[in-house]
Amino acid sequence: MPSNHLLLEEPIRMASILEPSKDSVLPTMTKIVGTLGPKSRSVEVISACLRAGMSVARFDFSWGSPDYHQETLDNLKAAVKNTNKLCAVMLDTVGPEILVVNRNEKSISLKEDELVVLTPNQEIDASSEVLPISYNGLSKVVKKGDTLFLGQYLFTGSETTSVWLEVSEVKGDDVLCLVKNSATLVGTMYTLHAAEIRIDLPTLTDKDKEIIATWGVKNKIDFLSLSHARQAEDVRQARQFLSKLGNLSQTQIFAKIESVEGLTHFDEILQEADGIILARGNLGLDLPPEKVFLFQKTALHRCNMAGKPAVLTRVVDSMTSNLRPTRAEATDVANAVLDGSDAILLGAETLRGLYPVETISTVRRICAESEKVFNQDFYFKKAVKRTGEPMSHLESIASTAVRAAIKVKASVIICFTSTGRAARLIAKYRPTMPVISVVIPRLQTNQLKWSLSGAFEVCILFCNC
Repeated sequence: MPSNHLLLEEPIRMASILEPSKDSVLPTMTKIVGTLGPKSRSVEVISACLRAGMSVARFDFSWGSPDYHQETLDNLKAAVKNTNKLCAVMLDTVGPEILVVNRNEKSISLKEDELVVLTPNQEIDASSEVLPISYNGLSKVVKKGDTLFLGQYLFTGSETTSVWLEVSEVKGDDVLCLVKNSATLVGTMYTLHAAEIRIDLPTLTDKDKEIIATWGVKNKIDFLSLSHARQAEDVRQARQFLSKLGNLSQTQIFAKIESVEGLTHFDEILQEADGIILARGNLGLDLPPEKVFLFQKTALHRCNMAGKPAVLTRVVDSMTSNLRPTRAEATDVANAVLDGSDAILLGAETLRGLYPVETISTVRRICAESEKVFNQDFYFKKAVKRTGEPMSHLESIASTAVRAAIKVKASVIICFTSTGRAARLIAKYRPTMPVISVVIPRLQTNQLKWSLSGAFEVCILFCNC
């Protein structure tokens, strides 16, 4: 793929790099998704997060009760009212996740070259010799030599609380593993990730369906993050389920790609989903490190050309406990924007991190600087060429509107829409100015009364607009 995304026709003065960045009155084109949790659930902190640049609030149901998340969402609504900042709601499903529950909450030390047993017997307390898991079919899908990853990295971003295991032997329902590195597991819950192994559990579990049908319907969620999407059928089944829930008929489904199986079926998943979340946490465990960047660039390019929003995760893990990101992380955020990412998703950094507001603010500033040197002209020509001819009527109008807006240096593009499709098509061509969607209400009647309705109560577009 071409890499000349930077505006280098006029060389950047090195001295200009030292000049203070100027805050724009407009939000960054790249959206920021913040995960709300223990360190970011009060009205005061959420209000600060909204002012810092958060435009989507993510609720991760792999932990916490519906009542806990409801209280957080109520605080979000109060914060939105206080700040006059719009914020969409994203529900993140659990999916086919395998967990180790440490009921006694004592730290567990695992030593390199020692053995540990993974058992589905959850009556046993977790220890350095045996770890109870939430899946009783592991022994049927693994074999000697397979690699397993265990720990809290996917929760906290910290490698120090994670361990690599190698399957040594399968004994009935138990799996005997060799510990590959010493680590101390702390906390009540750890994730078990089986590299390149298909777990025979549904993508949308019964627990997920219950939460969506209750909590999701009650709160009219804007986005459903479909964890561990492995093929297009997963998205279709999720959409069929949502269609049966009247209040969620307009909810968009973002498929999380976090396994080799999902990567293998990426194109068909992209066609079915409304957007893609590139979950570099899980997928980064499946892929060799030298292949992660290739997946990122290829996936973002395909999402861009399809006009589907792409969200990138795991960019500033160190800010979970540090006030500033590493130099590599700051560059990673910038490269994500230059590669075409529409949004950055913050997980542990805002969920339980010490500096949720500062993290959002820092990521927003990096995104803003990156957008200044994004070669929009090059991107626009590439998008038009990829779309090809003949264009559809709507596609032609959208691309022409963007071209005209760029040529006259318009301050904003105003789009009248009833479904949101026209606005998303305009956003596909990455205009340099914001896109404001004016929702045209639809007149409906059941012979007894008339009502007006639009596609969205809150319109948050992901496609860099």
